[in-house]
Amino acid sequence: MPERYSVKVTKDTMVFAAGHFITFNKDQCERLHGHNYRVSAEVEGELDENAYVVDFIALRDILQGLCFSLDHYMLLPDSHPLIRVEAGDKEVEVTFEDRRWVFPRGDCKILPMSNTTTELLAKYLGEQLREQFEEKTGVRLQVIRMTVDENHGQFATCELRED
Repeated sequence: MPERYSVKVTKDTMVFAAGHFITFNKDQCERLHGHNYRVSAEVEGELDENAYVVDFIALRDILQGLCFSLDHYMLLPDSHPLIRVEAGDKEVEVTFEDRRWVFPRGDCKILPMSNTTTELLAKYLGEQLREQFEEKTGVRLQVIRMTVDENHGQFATCELRED
């Protein structure tokens, strides 16, 4: 079995502030609130001809860009069974049972997930990292462990593997 190595990138600049709410226990819905999220990524692989797993700078730059893309937005799910998200040209209307919110369209990120939990945010960011890293470098990341911290020590990690 070949040796496996990993590199991890986490920086003070890999943060984003965003609003959200989630549902739990099938029919409970949190109040609207926000977090100052922190992001880190660990990538595993074999050493390349330069004797490193991946280019730290490319990894760092893509992660910072992903954080910037979510910074100061309202994060909304596109496929929640009970939260309805209707995006118009100027506004996004969100409903859950008898509750209703209206946000400016430019202040929202409607994400491809069923609930804006920290776990699913980690999965989304890991998938985006894999796609953007391959576009930028031509290298397909085989193992990614993406961690999103929502509250200084309250975090979730999603591991993405290609077998």
